[in-house]
Amino acid sequence: MDENQVLDRFRRQKIATIEQLVKWLKCSVITVRRRLKRWQSFTSINQNGRYYSLPQIPVFDQNGLWRYQAVLFSKHGNLKQTIVALIANSAKGLSAVEIARFVELAPNSSFISRFKSVPGVQREKHHGRFIYLSDRPEVYSLQKHALASHPRAGGFPTDAEAVAILVELIKHPGIGVEQLAARVSKHNSQWVEPDTVRAFLELHDLVKKTSDTQR
Repeated sequence: MDENQVLDRFRRQKIATIEQLVKWLKCSVITVRRRLKRWQSFTSINQNGRYYSLPQIPVFDQNGLWRYQAVLFSKHGNLKQTIVALIANSAKGLSAVEIARFVELAPNSSFISRFKSVPGVQREKHHGRFIYLSDRPEVYSLQKHALASHPRAGGFPTDAEAVAILVELIKHPGIGVEQLAARVSKHNSQWVEPDTVRAFLELHDLVKKTSDTQR
């Protein structure tokens, strides 16, 4: 196939790997990388950056992300640049759980914890949970004000509450969300909303372990 035929196939397929492009173009990996750079292609921010897409293909959402099948792309650049941009564009900063949901990482990923010292970001503790904020003064000021106006950011449990949820779930397998929230609240001395518990369970694929997560 000549380059135009390859580009047509690439557009139809939407995403491709280096290995596929080497076969289509019948050239070396180095040459393919040069073509991808010339085509201004996007590189996936998950799947170990194995996938590429042409600039006219992605339909990015309001957060600048596009997911095709199990592959995630970002208009902001690589994974690090994407997280910095998501934090800067958020109304009141983002927790590790919220970042993880956006870019499909584990909430306890060591990659997220590194952002406490990444340029463009600063981390602060709010209601028992770390929140990542922009280090740009004007953005930081707005985010702090919005954060102060909300007793709980993001609708997810604090680290301590998350541990309590897991402990109660182990002790009482099959317990309903309402009961689970009540037990966690009792031991935590602060009310935890059932929706907060449900969001945590769904994020960690623990829905089936409770009896009423579908209510």
